[in-house]
Amino acid sequence: MTLGVILSLQSLGDPCRLLAYCTSVAIELRLGLSVLRSDNDLHFILIELPWQPALESPYISQSYYIHNPSQGYVISYQCKLCKQTAKKLPPPAIPKKLSTRTSSSLRSQRPQFYYFFVNPEIPYSLQKLSFIMAGLKRAVDGSEERNGKRSKTKEVSASKSKSVKSSSSSKKDSKKDSKSSKGDKKPSKKTQKEESEDDDDFDIDDVSDEDIDALDALSDDEEMHDVSDEEEKPMSDKKSDVDDEDQKEAAKKANPNNNNSRESHIKQKALQQERKAAKPNADTVARSKKLWEQLRRKSHVPLEQRKKLVKELFEIITNRVRDFVFKHDSVRVIQTALKYGNLEQRKLIAHELKGTYKELAQSRYAKFLVGKLIVHGDDETRDLIIPEFYGHVRRLIRHPEGSWILDDIYRTVATKAQKDRLLREWYGPEFVIFQDENDTTSDLPKIIEAHPEKRGPIMNYLRELINLLVQKKSTGFTMLHDAMLQYFLCTKPGSNEASEFIELLKGDEEGDLVKNLAFTKSGSRLMCLSLAYSNAKDRKLLLRFFRDTVKAMAGDIYGHQVILAAYEVVDDTKLCAKSFFPELLNQNDGDEARNEELCYQVNDLTARIAVLYPFVGERVKWLLPEVDNPVLEEVREVRKETSKKDPAIRRQELVKTASPTLLEFIAARASTLLETTFGCQFLAEVLFAADGDKTAALAAVAEAAKSHIEARDTAHAGRLLKSLVQGGRFNPATKSIEKVEPALNFHAALYEQIKDEVVDWATGANPFVIVALAESEDFEKKSELLKTLRKNKKALEQASASVVEKDGQKKPTPTSSGAKLLLSKI
Repeated sequence: MTLGVILSLQSLGDPCRLLAYCTSVAIELRLGLSVLRSDNDLHFILIELPWQPALESPYISQSYYIHNPSQGYVISYQCKLCKQTAKKLPPPAIPKKLSTRTSSSLRSQRPQFYYFFVNPEIPYSLQKLSFIMAGLKRAVDGSEERNGKRSKTKEVSASKSKSVKSSSSSKKDSKKDSKSSKGDKKPSKKTQKEESEDDDDFDIDDVSDEDIDALDALSDDEEMHDVSDEEEKPMSDKKSDVDDEDQKEAAKKANPNNNNSRESHIKQKALQQERKAAKPNADTVARSKKLWEQLRRKSHVPLEQRKKLVKELFEIITNRVRDFVFKHDSVRVIQTALKYGNLEQRKLIAHELKGTYKELAQSRYAKFLVGKLIVHGDDETRDLIIPEFYGHVRRLIRHPEGSWILDDIYRTVATKAQKDRLLREWYGPEFVIFQDENDTTSDLPKIIEAHPEKRGPIMNYLRELINLLVQKKSTGFTMLHDAMLQYFLCTKPGSNEASEFIELLKGDEEGDLVKNLAFTKSGSRLMCLSLAYSNAKDRKLLLRFFRDTVKAMAGDIYGHQVILAAYEVVDDTKLCAKSFFPELLNQNDGDEARNEELCYQVNDLTARIAVLYPFVGERVKWLLPEVDNPVLEEVREVRKETSKKDPAIRRQELVKTASPTLLEFIAARASTLLETTFGCQFLAEVLFAADGDKTAALAAVAEAAKSHIEARDTAHAGRLLKSLVQGGRFNPATKSIEKVEPALNFHAALYEQIKDEVVDWATGANPFVIVALAESEDFEKKSELLKTLRKNKKALEQASASVVEKDGQKKPTPTSSGAKLLLSKI
């Protein structure tokens, strides 16, 4: 069979693009391709059809592969029916008329026509194929004879004698056409001889009459659109005088198939519209989509017009919502109606969809509608939707679409009782079928304590479901993390169940499970307990998974708990510091980038915890949120049995590792840190607890206190400077200053900066800094300071008389209180 498809190269470009285009078409239509190159310009493409007329049956495997033999590019496949691989045939012989074109002709004009041949050896070939490629529609039709006429319909003949006859006549025509150029005749014979030697199985006599007819048609096309060989040279000389626009116009006139292509597209579009119109509710869907097009442009629709459009939209969709929700385009209309409708209209949609929410959650497009109902609905809508998931949790949590909707509802809007009901279904079929209204808790240790005989079936069922989701890489669900925590709490430390669970965490090579666990409430607690109960080797493997995730964990309300737990239980502080500090303290970045990032971190309520935790020590309660304390207390209790190193030594080793980076940061950005409350707290904790040379950092703080006038007058800056001058923290229990060792000697550095402004400080917003200098026993220039204050006694007296009126009463200001203390000193 010969498939008479003519393809213009003008729209495809070079042969490589032609090959790629034909390959994509073949894969889409389940065809096999073999592209064979005979010379630089002419391609013969064999399209093989190992398929029945029913295109729905995928008879061809998807294992396409590409070869690059010496003959050219070949794409082959394996037929699923005959279990044979398509032959890599040599290129068919080129008619002499085509092979004798001069090289100048090839350079000046690209060939415009390519032929596609069907391989008759593959079974189940189609007798008729309507095929569209590059905008040109050609039909293949089987008949007895073609009568020597060129037409769009190529006819098939199975007669062997006729094939031989056509072949011989084609040879004669080729010889006749090649007489005009003797110089080209010998290379043509040589080319044919080489091609015949490439594969002994191929012979021009074996080519069917259909192939020869196709080549003859190609020769006729060349005669119509190109000049003969005798006229080729003078024509090529004249072509230099013709503009590109004239060539394009001539090409358009010579190729009338463009009009056919345009008409075909118009007919296809009309047919598509007819098919759409024949679908049920086509008119209502079309009208609603037009309204949706207007409503979705929020900034372009006035409020009054939007109300009218929404009203009209609800008139269309009322009592028809189910007809819209399972289609990818019409479901958007319902989502828009939910977005702009009022509460009553939203309830109307919710009640109309009652009984279908499980199916909607499993739909690729309708699942977003369920999410919008939850977001825009009220408690009544929530209580209408969630009960439809009862009894189907195991199925939904494994569904690629429904799992995310179920987990989002569980995580965001479900009540405590609804969460317990959904989570209990993880414990076995018994909790799905038999529901006890008096016992609705999902706390697995309590359930097993009440029914010890059920422990084995429950743990086996829960472990099986957990393993199933972990193997599927579906590890981001909050429900899964809650279930894993309940399972781990029911295992005994050191038992086979606990060891197998730790192995499950370590078995995820990519670390997605461990990383996802760190960012949920139950998951972070699970990871903290896992680190606490694990041995040194397991802790090392678990910490390895957190690489490139440390900074995100430090900024997360639950993720930072895992870092703090590692600080508390890992005895190998070098491993702990190596796992967290390079990323947490940006040690691999440049100085400027590192300091800029640390400025953001120390001023963030959550991100600063992981940085400051080793420096704070036992006074950590002011730094941590309330949710952290129970988890860390639990970890510290477990640590007594699983860790050997003293906690104080462990903390001091971490401080020693982190101190150089943070002291350099303070020396570079002291003035910036002095501006904020969190920055001043960071300065105090690091300067008091850091290990190493603090001289540069303290000098930078003293210089910033002088130059940054706006910052020094703030309350937080005053408290910081006063504490640094005193040389330690104030202990409320003993009401004394606990000085650090070695001494900071910050009073000397500060006095050198502000000695010319002492009076301004004493009568300003933070006079207690000067009071601390006057009360310091280690301050060598204390007498000089008091002498300066005596000279300006009148200014102090004036400042001490200042009052502020509050609630109708006059009260002394901080300035007046500090000035009075200074007057008592002098």
